[in-house]
Amino acid sequence: MKITQKIERAAKEDRVWWSFEYFPPRTAQGLQNLLDRIERMRGLGPEFIDITWNAGGRTSDLSSELVKTCQGVIGIETCMHLTCTNMPAEKVDIALRDAKVHGCRNILALRGDPPAGQSEWTAVEGGFVHGIDLVRHIRQHYGDYFDIAVPGFPQQALLPPEEFQQELQWLKEKCDEGVDFIFTQMFYDVDVFVTWVKALRAAGITIPIVPGIAPIQTWNGFVRATSLAKTIIPKSFMDALEPYKNDDEKVRAIGIKLVADMCRTILESDLGIRGLHFYTMNLEKGTKMLLQELSLVPRIETIKPLPWRQSLTPNRRTETIRPIFWANRTKSYLSRTENWDEYPNGRFGDSRSPAYGDLDGYGVSIKQTKEDAVSLWGTPTKLEEVAQLFARFCTRDLAALPWSDLPPAAETTVIDQQLARMNQLGFFTINSQPAVNGASSTDPVHGWGPANGYVYQKAYLEFFVSPELGAKLLPAIERNPMLTYYAINRRGDLRTNSKSEGPNAVTWGVFPGKEIIQPTIVEAVSFMAWKDEAFELGMQWANVYEADSPSNKLITDIMNTFLLVNVVHNDFKDPNAIFETFFKVGEEHGLNYPANVLNGKH
Repeated sequence: MKITQKIERAAKEDRVWWSFEYFPPRTAQGLQNLLDRIERMRGLGPEFIDITWNAGGRTSDLSSELVKTCQGVIGIETCMHLTCTNMPAEKVDIALRDAKVHGCRNILALRGDPPAGQSEWTAVEGGFVHGIDLVRHIRQHYGDYFDIAVPGFPQQALLPPEEFQQELQWLKEKCDEGVDFIFTQMFYDVDVFVTWVKALRAAGITIPIVPGIAPIQTWNGFVRATSLAKTIIPKSFMDALEPYKNDDEKVRAIGIKLVADMCRTILESDLGIRGLHFYTMNLEKGTKMLLQELSLVPRIETIKPLPWRQSLTPNRRTETIRPIFWANRTKSYLSRTENWDEYPNGRFGDSRSPAYGDLDGYGVSIKQTKEDAVSLWGTPTKLEEVAQLFARFCTRDLAALPWSDLPPAAETTVIDQQLARMNQLGFFTINSQPAVNGASSTDPVHGWGPANGYVYQKAYLEFFVSPELGAKLLPAIERNPMLTYYAINRRGDLRTNSKSEGPNAVTWGVFPGKEIIQPTIVEAVSFMAWKDEAFELGMQWANVYEADSPSNKLITDIMNTFLLVNVVHNDFKDPNAIFETFFKVGEEHGLNYPANVLNGKH
């Protein structure tokens, strides 16, 4: 969605809105941490986020990749900066084409800063000289597909009158070429901002103006940022902050109050501005504290369109079905299925396709560094220690496993004790969902879809199991007509009792005026593709440890010998039935570790 559409919708609903800006980090670990942070900060309710192009155009490819991930994986509307610096027209076109492919509808067009190491700005050969040239180029080649923003500089109101009028004229010319809204540079003098806005309106500039708000994080950061941008700091700010410049906690607390007062003045003025754009500096706490101080809390999203987060990339917006195997690895699933032939056709790929089964474009990887992985999972040398890790994850006592990018879903709490018991018996669970029989679509744990509907789920379990215990389990499953399963080892030997080649819907919803929606499925083709990834993640865990170490040998042996199994109980009316077979087989033939072992008390 275009940002102007979001602004219009907020105005009709008479509510304040806000957005966040981030910049591309310089390291791979920094990038992963930023993506985690954006995912968390999505819960603060921004209407959209903004990704910078960086001074000198050094990080253009990374900016494009961030836009792709935020639109496609995190599912949050994104605006991309685009500068003229070091950007010939061909490179601009590549960036715009990629943005469109990724589903980005919003561009902030800037001339940009001088290239790194240069003090003067010069146009690159074949490039653009002014920001207005970039605006014209976008409009000429993309029509009204993109919302185009340009920067605004409130402190220009302090220029001599003739210079200020010239700046207003240039800004008006950009607007006349098709600019849709204006982001302002950060400022702290609210009176200067108000004067500037009124001057723009008097000059006939009527498009939305979005004030750029910079939370005060630390004294040194505040002084450095304002010095670089030559931002005027009101005396009242300096008087309040400078006495505490050696106490960053105090500076932040005072700064939050000062900036919040500035925001209230803007929102309560007669300027018609109801939105705030926060320059986060890739930090979380200051922005969160500022929102809390302003009593701006996100609207509670009680109704999710689907039980999983939708992608905003064009070829996936209408996606209504996903295999359950990738529930905890969204990014990997989106990338892996991106080029499956005939996608999306509701069957997730044709095994005859040359694109079928390719590893995802991000590469299969666990998120943790070796140091973090050892800190998180220790150095297990016995199966009972592995069981302990899996059980602790199920009860939210452990933040992650190699197979999960995210903590367990809220609905896991409904069955967490049963899952812990399964791990105690030797079934190492990596994915699950409880049975649900007609929960309201607005239910805070299970609900999704339009209001006044009902949602259903078949109980589902996915786990690793030793070949010995698996040999006892699978015949027991086959004797139960309500259970269907797929079991596979690392070599790819598949065993199943499913008689159908099609998918088994494990989640569906019934809503007024709609056909039944089945957004989550289990089926063989997807499971075969997931198998490669599941075992590879286990091997990457093994490789955290030195070769031939006890931990390396243990995890490698598990991956080389254990089965990966998924089980669906097709009677969604009985929430406990799926566990009965596991408990019976496990108590007769399983490992049956004492509860104190799984609690980490041995």
